[in-house]
Amino acid sequence: MKSQLAALTLLLFLQACGTSDKAEENKNETQKKAAAAFDAEGKTAIVYTTASQTADRLTITDTASFAPAQQPVESDISIFINPEKTFQHFIGIGGAITDAAAEVFAKLPLEKQNELLRSYYSPENGIGYSLARTTIHSSDFASGSYTYVADNDKELNSFNIDHDRKHRIPLIKSAMTAAGGNLLLYASPWSPPAFMKDNNSMLKGGKLLPEFNQSWATYFTKFIKAYENEGMPIWGITIQNEPMAIQRWESCIFTAEEERDFLKKYLGPTMQAAGLGDKKIVVWDHNRDLMNHRANVIFEDAEASKYAWGIGFHWYETWAGGEPMFANLAAVKESYPDKNILFTEGCVEKFDAKKYQYWPNAERYGRSMINDFNQGTVGWTDWNILLDQTGGPNHVGNFCFAPVHADVSKGELIYTPSYYYIGHFSKFIRPNAKRVSSVASRSHLLCTSFLNEDGSLATIVMNQSDQEITYKVYIGSQAFPAKILPHAIQTLVTK
Repeated sequence: MKSQLAALTLLLFLQACGTSDKAEENKNETQKKAAAAFDAEGKTAIVYTTASQTADRLTITDTASFAPAQQPVESDISIFINPEKTFQHFIGIGGAITDAAAEVFAKLPLEKQNELLRSYYSPENGIGYSLARTTIHSSDFASGSYTYVADNDKELNSFNIDHDRKHRIPLIKSAMTAAGGNLLLYASPWSPPAFMKDNNSMLKGGKLLPEFNQSWATYFTKFIKAYENEGMPIWGITIQNEPMAIQRWESCIFTAEEERDFLKKYLGPTMQAAGLGDKKIVVWDHNRDLMNHRANVIFEDAEASKYAWGIGFHWYETWAGGEPMFANLAAVKESYPDKNILFTEGCVEKFDAKKYQYWPNAERYGRSMINDFNQGTVGWTDWNILLDQTGGPNHVGNFCFAPVHADVSKGELIYTPSYYYIGHFSKFIRPNAKRVSSVASRSHLLCTSFLNEDGSLATIVMNQSDQEITYKVYIGSQAFPAKILPHAIQTLVTK
């Protein structure tokens, strides 16, 4: 009987994969046909700009028409776009709905709550977030630590999500509604309950005790089912937030081999047995620096790899100095082209209210997003969507920036430049878009391009320099002239 059940489970798993693969093939073929049919002749580009030292914030600053192009000369600065060369399929851009964000949101006047929802989630009147991450019980961005079970309840009989019903679940549901009813939601744990760990604490690292492997795997399925019973579909999960970081807040260490074995022996099979085999499982969920090792260990193991949709990453490898390790993303994608790469978290650390409008914070977003997408990233998730005037709440004092802050004492919202920089991507690159080839002829400019399902082409151009730059945009034999101010970002929308 056990062997028959195992065979049936495998058959259903393979059938689901085949159906998913076929749907993806059809979607890719549709995108390729649209790309091949894209002709810039007679088309117009609308230019949206956000620029330092100006009032421009996602402002329409130009409208340009394509015309027959001449061979570019060496002195020209150009953007070359080839819609016929397509790459990864795009799933969305968004931010994390944490306890901290929900607690701050609850303190705002109703009109400011509605403004925030509209500003983030409306494609027409906001920046069109389409992706969201949330936590499986507490992270540091909450007023305190908590779990969904009573202490020492290995069988999880006490499991309930009552804590989340006060603030977090209402905000997630409101965000889903504001996004038009469709918000891709995934969840990550920061630590198993203390009784499951060798240090008997949710904080300061520690490891999952072997005797709790099955309990912890089951915990994921209970969370997913509890949230879905509340009307919040869960798209996927990550196995462990920052599995190589011993933090003073909720954290847990998994070596690459430990994460591999937990996935293939416990989490993957448990998800399948619970009827949750369609949920995406994301490994690593940490910085770019060590992600190649994690990918090699897990994806080279066929039994583990079959459960892994892809690999998640953060941007904090720069804490020790140096440049972001964008090339590591390309190396993973080159080695494992069937796996997806997802940016799961990033924020500007060390909150300082005097730096709300500090422009380099926004440029960090623009630089990372363009480079991440150009290396194959399929989706991009910022950290907290909202924090208060202290950069919290955070129960261990790890105060950080968010794109939008609330001064709850005044009932006001504060929009940072980072909000607008993210918006240059999220508002114009829509789910199911396909990245197409685009490059700049000079390092002053960064760029990336996506072809949307409606046939519109969104190209993001970022000027990192102190000079205004005049450049040309080429698509095939057509081109138009443009200019970009110093320390500015633009989205060129061609229809």
